[in-house]
Amino acid sequence: MKLKEIPLYTPHDIESDVMIEEIGDNHISNSIETPLRSDAFDISDKRKKKIIAKHFKTIMETLGLDLNDDSLMGTPSRVAKMYVDEIFYGLNPENKPKIALFENKYQYNEMLVEKNISFHSNCEHHFVPIYGKAHVAYISSGKVIGLSKINRIVDYFARRPQVQERLTNQIGNDLKEILETEHVAVVIDAKHMCVSSRGIKDESSSTITTFYSGDFGNESTKNEFLNHINK
Repeated sequence: MKLKEIPLYTPHDIESDVMIEEIGDNHISNSIETPLRSDAFDISDKRKKKIIAKHFKTIMETLGLDLNDDSLMGTPSRVAKMYVDEIFYGLNPENKPKIALFENKYQYNEMLVEKNISFHSNCEHHFVPIYGKAHVAYISSGKVIGLSKINRIVDYFARRPQVQERLTNQIGNDLKEILETEHVAVVIDAKHMCVSSRGIKDESSSTITTFYSGDFGNESTKNEFLNHINK
């Protein structure tokens, strides 16, 4: 199959490439909000899958793959479904988990810690996996949520193209809002495939990011939390 000729770069394309080269592999995040266009949800998920499948097919053909092969012919559709329904489902606010608040009837006023929450995300710079553990704690101001809801919140924000710093802040700020408390802590320890499988190809390092608010800004409270997650 003969592919269509790719048009030559415009001056704008060249300027964009220069900027990308200058950024390189630097860990850059410009905002706590995931960068989405205003029309991000103007088309249905079904339509998005068709568009993604079409373009991913072109990528595969450009790489020289034969999509007439039984093993490859369904790949564009599988990738499109995976992107929309699974690994990037967190882009759509309609998929945000429904969280019910409950009165703290046990009058438990110490910190609650949920540690070793496994998550999978994708680096927004190279679209390769980020995976690791999140550790979350909060001190109730009178309201509590089900323990599994913390895991669901972590998963929701992870399931989008991400930067780890942004992911950490999004989880922390969302829990503050949901729980109506200032006292929230988040630690994320993750491995980045953009570091281990390409570039420097360092398979042993991991990245740690933190979020502390309210009483967790106090050294003693912070240390108590860290002691719990390091046991």
